[in-house]
Amino acid sequence: MGASQEQNRVVALTVDVLPGAIRIDKYLGDLESLELSRTKIRKLIDDQLVLIDGEPVAARFKVHGGEHIQLTIPPEPPSELLPEDIPLDIVYEDEYLAIINKPAGLVTHPAPGNATGTLVNALVHHYNSLAASSSDRPGIVHRLDKNTSGLMVVARRDEIYTKLQLAIQSRELKRRYLALVFGHFREDSGVIDLPVGRSSRDRKKMAVMEQTGRTAQTRYELVERFRSYDLLKLSLMTGRTHQIRVHCAHFGHPVFGDPEYGGRNKQLPGMFAPERPLALELLGLIKRQALHAAELEFSHPVTGEALRFTAVPPDDFQAVLDLLDRKGR
Repeated sequence: MGASQEQNRVVALTVDVLPGAIRIDKYLGDLESLELSRTKIRKLIDDQLVLIDGEPVAARFKVHGGEHIQLTIPPEPPSELLPEDIPLDIVYEDEYLAIINKPAGLVTHPAPGNATGTLVNALVHHYNSLAASSSDRPGIVHRLDKNTSGLMVVARRDEIYTKLQLAIQSRELKRRYLALVFGHFREDSGVIDLPVGRSSRDRKKMAVMEQTGRTAQTRYELVERFRSYDLLKLSLMTGRTHQIRVHCAHFGHPVFGDPEYGGRNKQLPGMFAPERPLALELLGLIKRQALHAAELEFSHPVTGEALRFTAVPPDDFQAVLDLLDRKGR
């Protein structure tokens, strides 16, 4: 892969308003946009490459909100990413960026247990130049869960990666999702504003964590109401891991089909008995969460052109909606 010139990556950000003091290594480790391990962050701190308001700090330093952070991230050694000829649904591409419609079931980037067969392996095969954002996830500006389908933006140059990251942080890059959820939200629209962090009960999951979580905001509006389900459009105002799935589940309305956050068989015992056969039939049509990244909207980081991309739900999601149209009203 012909990557951009190897040079330090400098990231500047401002700490969110926090519910309480958080150690700097934990705060940075939970930032999805950085895509850095806790070990890597500790090394950056030890090497005095993390500055808070212009000064190096120790890993135990606690941030409260409003501090200005600058990270200098040295280039990583070349990776051994295997280019793989995996088909890509490319919605848009130019010399600076690409928009990919990711299918459900495709992992975004290599990780333990998924060294190959990922979107990144496909990107490395398809493009001779990607932003060197990370040795194992070049070009990835934001990721989607394995079983979430839909639109992703990929940076092909380092400077474009930086600009798109800033656009996400400033909410100028808008990401909108479609989700089918169990039950009905009390209001037809609103903002869920609840901090999200690593679950204290299950470290593999996220949860609403009032004391230790990071600010997480999701705007939602009703698209269509069925007897026992709501179809929602949701906009990410922040980008925490599993944010939409956690926020919906917290209110007792998990995303339909979500096996990790109570959106499959756990819902059946509490349903009105006549609704259970339809629920089982619907669950048979989709083996994952009914969550789809349907829209991306932002200004092109070079030309300034207003860009907006949409993608219809894939076949499994659409089959659920079609059956609800016939039987679920």
